[in-house]
Amino acid sequence: MSDIQSLINSVNKFRDDRNWRQYHNPKDLAISISIEAAELLEDFQWISSEKALQENKENIREEIADVLIYSLMLCSDLELDVKKIVEEKLEKNGEKYPFDIYE
Repeated sequence: MSDIQSLINSVNKFRDDRNWRQYHNPKDLAISISIEAAELLEDFQWISSEKALQENKENIREEIADVLIYSLMLCSDLELDVKKIVEEKLEKNGEKYPFDIYE
């Protein structure tokens, strides 16, 4: 089993142990990703990146984790292979933004 699948299994077990699956449909998971990303942005609002990291690093870590947790649940529910979709997107971005134009 891959590390990613093991992580997804842990996330899903946490959710299922609490009977939260009933609240985690794709629409609501997508909304939750957006909300958690907005909470992450709040840690950087009106201050420099350096100051944000000095003052908010623990919360930044937690908000990133929340974004990832909801994203992993959404991928699981949609039966998406996380590794595959990331690799495919990197390939697509590589074609759209070839590295040699930045040299």
